[in-house]
Amino acid sequence: MKTNTRFNSAAGVFVLCTWAAGGLLQTAQSAFAQELAANTSSGRLGGVARDRSGQPVTEVRIIAHNLAGGADRTATTGTDGAFAIANLERGRYEVSAAKDGFLKSSDNVEVVAQGSYRVDFSLAATPPAAVADASSSVAQELAAMKKRIEDLEAQLQATSGQAPAEPHTLSPHGPLVATTGNQVPLLPGTLGKPDISKEVASNAAAPTASAAQQSALPSSSSQNQTPATPAVDLQTPFADHDWTWLNGNSRQHDSPLDGKYFSGEFRADTFYNIDFNQPIDHSMGGSSEVFRSGEFQLEDLSIGGDFHAGGMRGRVLGLFGMFAATTPRNDASSAVGQWDVRAAYRYVSEAYGGYHFNVQHGLNIDAGIFVSYIGLFSYHNYDNWAYQPSYVSSNTPWFFNGLRVQWFPSQHLKIEPWFINGWQSYNKFNGHPGIGGQLKWTPKPWLNIIANQYAVGNDNIGLKHRGRYHTDDSIEIKYYDKPKDGNGLDKLALSFTGDLGCETGDGVTCHGGKGPYDPLTGKGGPKQSFVGYMVYNRFWWHHDLFAATLGGGQMNNAGRYLTLVSPINGADAISGTPYFPAFPGASAKAYDGTATLDWMPSQFVTFRMELGYRHFNSPYWTGRGGITPPGGNNGAPAQFVCSNGAASGTGDLASAYAACGGPNSIWFPDLRRGQAQLFFAVMVKL
Repeated sequence: MKTNTRFNSAAGVFVLCTWAAGGLLQTAQSAFAQELAANTSSGRLGGVARDRSGQPVTEVRIIAHNLAGGADRTATTGTDGAFAIANLERGRYEVSAAKDGFLKSSDNVEVVAQGSYRVDFSLAATPPAAVADASSSVAQELAAMKKRIEDLEAQLQATSGQAPAEPHTLSPHGPLVATTGNQVPLLPGTLGKPDISKEVASNAAAPTASAAQQSALPSSSSQNQTPATPAVDLQTPFADHDWTWLNGNSRQHDSPLDGKYFSGEFRADTFYNIDFNQPIDHSMGGSSEVFRSGEFQLEDLSIGGDFHAGGMRGRVLGLFGMFAATTPRNDASSAVGQWDVRAAYRYVSEAYGGYHFNVQHGLNIDAGIFVSYIGLFSYHNYDNWAYQPSYVSSNTPWFFNGLRVQWFPSQHLKIEPWFINGWQSYNKFNGHPGIGGQLKWTPKPWLNIIANQYAVGNDNIGLKHRGRYHTDDSIEIKYYDKPKDGNGLDKLALSFTGDLGCETGDGVTCHGGKGPYDPLTGKGGPKQSFVGYMVYNRFWWHHDLFAATLGGGQMNNAGRYLTLVSPINGADAISGTPYFPAFPGASAKAYDGTATLDWMPSQFVTFRMELGYRHFNSPYWTGRGGITPPGGNNGAPAQFVCSNGAASGTGDLASAYAACGGPNSIWFPDLRRGQAQLFFAVMVKL
């Protein structure tokens, strides 16, 4: 199949992703073998040694002494004061820090499960020799002896079934669990903080604790120390900074449903929408979020969570409410072959199982259905800056079905190849699967860069030679962050997303050409492409109690192959509709804008009001007369409807007039070029 040279670079990216996936799988196999060979060595200990002024101290000798087995593991701090000790067996450890010129400091940590543990040290300088007389030396020896006795008493109490005398035990960081959209996963047993990506969701994805959040955890410092400086997780991806400001990312800092083996998740999103076109049938089209007007509707009710035990990871999130009916209708792959996959997946937004490998900063392999990150906005409105996203987000995938690999070579970089059935598809449309991936990079605590790519898939029913290519790239910048200035304004952030895509083959090309399509040369034929962007700017004030967002975007989708099908007479992605057909050469140019106001009295609830306007270059939005035929849907959405509500038997207008009885015998929906709306929503997430 001949493709346009403009997309050669994109194709190269996907070949590289495929090659990387193969290498990652080989690495994963090696890591898996290592874990099986040493399944008792599961703990990872890390931290930072600082002096009393808060400056990092280099070349501090760290000793982790196993109180039960007697074995020692050692490490030395680097120039940043950080240290790490891997492969610790389960048990209680005395961890000490020593360096000439500083008093020795120690603490107890109990390794109870696979994951990461922190111990930070605040080292006091050794007093002058004249002051450090014999009496102080004796006092130090007595204090050390007392500490050993307390440790032995704690062990005896633990053996007898009593509670130990409060040794300091940090909850382990379990395997990464990628969640929705821009999110990083909740780690079992920790405070929950979202990551950035859309995988997440991301993948992203159940959140980890930021530096500010982890400062609320019990401090790992000796009894002779001043209060420890805030702990910073230097291992878990994206956990060293607070990313709750990102669009498409949950703003929660805590997870009240977090447990040792299961971290629960509950979402409820109810809205009331006023469409100023006032459709008589309360029915709206052209949206992936808002579907009815003038009514209270339960948009999204999601219940589930993340499972984690050792390296095993799994996620299931049930999907109820309007999303359960509206999401499957936008997937045309259900028409391929037998078995009702819409029924099979209708009540599932995410369901996958996988394994986490302790490779670099993490390696995850997951198989199942997972949310897409294309379009930046999260699948769930609670995570987003606006309720109704622009066209780039609404007209691109919300889910993928297949296999993904999440590789974290550093704490600020994720490389994620996908091998999937196709573009938001439960099934495979034709002979080719879809191949794609995401690269997410956070070089600064105020900067997030996401690049999503897609290619190879033949995602049109019956057009096995028509390939699809798409690139979706976003940048998010927090350009103001001064909550303590006292002027009321806390943060300002900006997001920009740009998309380019096209289809080529079977009669269309990426750029169009003169004359009809020539299958021998691949030239000519109408243009079939997608170009779009969206920009949003968000303001937070009064200690993040309130926030406002202004934004919008534009779209040009020649051929309408990604434009959402309006549900006229019950139409969906399989049937299509003759009242707004998609065909080579069809035009779809649109723009929109929204203004959003949020009140957030708790990290678990958001009250939202939003005013928006959308415009299309041809009649598309529901007008006063509605989009429901006389007498209701007649079961033939691909045909014109006669004035009496009966099906005409044809999708050709001239033939329909002949079948229904001549002039004025055809029913037409009331479609408008513009749509103004006012939303009110209450969104809860636990």
